[in-house]
Amino acid sequence: MARVYERVALIGLGLIAGSMAHAMKRHGLAGHIAGHARSAETREAARQIGFVDSVHATAAEAVQGADLVVLAVPVGAMEAVAREIAPHLRPGATVTDVGSVKQAVIDAVGPHLPQAVHFIPGHPLAGTEHSGPYSGFASLFENRWWLLTPPDGADAEAVARLRRLCEGMGANVDTMEAGHHDMVLAVVSHTPHLIAYTMVGVADHLRRVSQSEVIKYSASGFRDFTRIAASDPTMWRDVFLTNKDATLDILGRFTEELFVLQRAIRMGDGDHLFDYFTRTRAIRRGIIEAGQDTDAPDFGRGRKG
Repeated sequence: MARVYERVALIGLGLIAGSMAHAMKRHGLAGHIAGHARSAETREAARQIGFVDSVHATAAEAVQGADLVVLAVPVGAMEAVAREIAPHLRPGATVTDVGSVKQAVIDAVGPHLPQAVHFIPGHPLAGTEHSGPYSGFASLFENRWWLLTPPDGADAEAVARLRRLCEGMGANVDTMEAGHHDMVLAVVSHTPHLIAYTMVGVADHLRRVSQSEVIKYSASGFRDFTRIAASDPTMWRDVFLTNKDATLDILGRFTEELFVLQRAIRMGDGDHLFDYFTRTRAIRRGIIEAGQDTDAPDFGRGRKG
């Protein structure tokens, strides 16, 4: 692949930023990758791993001269970072992010950036339950969607350039309006995570009653709930606080569906249950056919590269 950016600054050095660095290096997409993390321990780990070319004590130092700046911090920290880096951004640079909420990021970051800087929010639909600088790997984005939510009037060439970078890392790229993105993600990610956290919380309560049998005899369904519920708590706290309306809307719809299923079970309506489960199984098959997962027993989560 041809180089897309001469200098990329990664603000935050966890799973997503680390994977971006590994992928950009593997495919020759960036000339120099600068990194910053708030924690000195994370900065030292990044130096030892070597996935960035320079590590900086402040975000302001990291973005000096960068033609792409990636905000890979929790959504709740975006505004403070934007304030810090704004005076140090090179005219013509692009700023993007990897947060799973978009309208809140636009509201928090956009007002602080200079007019001469291109702000193109983004969201890679990829991840694992692991976090931190040691969790990244180069193939994380392969055949996964990367959604861009450029605001009205965004520079077409800047958007096209960022798209080339994402595609160079193996992602499929689509553009979407920010509010629509937040509703879609409330369905496919945010509410499922909330349900997983809740189910694991229920199991934790029962574990105290059943002498750990809930944990000892965990079947694959519960194990998958625990994988989802192991995700970074800071990130998910910020997601639910910043995408509150869409998440509550979808959670209300979920509750209505749950009441219907409760009634079918109570009334012994096997036909309704069978039809419902048949329809929902088809969605799983569609995800596999779209190449967004695998029918392997571990859903392909053990594969890294």
